Amino acid sequence: MPTIAFIGAGSVVFTRQLIVDLLRFDDLPPITLALHDINPERLEVARGTALNVARQLGKELHVRAELDRRAALAGCDFVVNMIQVGGIDATRVDLELPAAHGLLQTIGDTTGVGGVFRGLRTFPVLAGLAADMLEICPDAWLLNYTNPMAMNIWWLSVVAPELKAVGLCHSVYWTVNDLCELVGVPLEGTHYRAGGVNHQAWLTEWSRDGEDLYPRLRRAIEDDPELRRRVRVEIFSRIGYYPTETSEHSSEYVSWFLRSPEQVERFRLRPLEYIGISEDNVREYTEARATLAAGGDLDLHDADDAAEYAPQVIHSMLTGTPRTIHANVVNRGLIDNLPEGAVVEVPTLVDADGLHPQHFGNVPRAGAALNRDYLSVAELAVEAFRTGDPLLVRQAVLADPNAGSTLTPEQLWTLCDELTAAHARYLPVALGGTLTDG
Repeated sequence: MPTIAFIGAGSVVFTRQLIVDLLRFDDLPPITLALHDINPERLEVARGTALNVARQLGKELHVRAELDRRAALAGCDFVVNMIQVGGIDATRVDLELPAAHGLLQTIGDTTGVGGVFRGLRTFPVLAGLAADMLEICPDAWLLNYTNPMAMNIWWLSVVAPELKAVGLCHSVYWTVNDLCELVGVPLEGTHYRAGGVNHQAWLTEWSRDGEDLYPRLRRAIEDDPELRRRVRVEIFSRIGYYPTETSEHSSEYVSWFLRSPEQVERFRLRPLEYIGISEDNVREYTEARATLAAGGDLDLHDADDAAEYAPQVIHSMLTGTPRTIHANVVNRGLIDNLPEGAVVEVPTLVDADGLHPQHFGNVPRAGAALNRDYLSVAELAVEAFRTGDPLLVRQAVLADPNAGSTLTPEQLWTLCDELTAAHARYLPVALGGTLTDG
């Protein structure tokens, strides 16, 4: 019986979504779901969630909940990672402390100062998880959802190059879905292809029945002045290809928007937005816990919203059903004008034999220039942790376009000192933290 581990299963709302998507495949064999979280209460809610979903859908599901990660990994074929080291409290620090210095972010989980420190506190846990997997379930696939995606997959390629790991994100799918809705074209039957880096890939092909859909998008933008007040539309108008992440995310990856109050207002941005999103997630968890305690049924999303890649990957590998997704993998001759060994996002075929990233060629030149800034931050953060060099941490933040355009180097050094102190329990001693056992 195939066994799937959810690491960080206490992210109950996302756990529910993945289970619903998995169990809606009628041709999947019965599976065992091994849930792991370090929080006993959240783990119990996750277990109740799994059983509730299985009952509602009338599907057989074997569930075990493990506080011990190694126990959860026993016999696994797939390991889905969705941890958030430090939780909402660390997220508040990542956003509020830089903001107090004048450096604004919206989400802070991918690149820039928030992404760097989120990565640094995640790397030790990923290293431990990788080591456990290579010992306990060496043939299993690690399907990673945890951000910062590019940094995390890059770090895994350094610390455990033999591990079968891939980064999964739904941003390409939802970008195309929303664009199709905008121009009045059904998503079904649409052909699309994107390449670049996670949260900053470029939609280079988008057509239906042989019709290039970009002219329709340009007409829609021309006809709607409000659309021109969105970050992604501005990036599209300058680069020539649409970026594959929300305006909120995209605004903090370049130097164009958050450094100026006028730009923030013009593009209708809400700095520190992710704190509110995180608080909403906590409320959803609390509501789910209360519903289960009262013996009620959890709400299940519509089948049309089943867009997460992990269930699709698992289904393809178990049934041999081929499908193409967009996945985050190490660049081994996949994108020619981005650095070899970096982590890129490309179309990837999935079948019974595993994942097969497709050669993409070149991404648009101007897009590649922005991607290289992003990848420079990731490379320096990974190297900082690998070598234990605190200077590289600060240089990673300095390389970020948003941070470097907002604060002076001296100010960024001071900010990094304060973030290191705030996150000390999660960081190794060499980087100024107190973590000694990894």
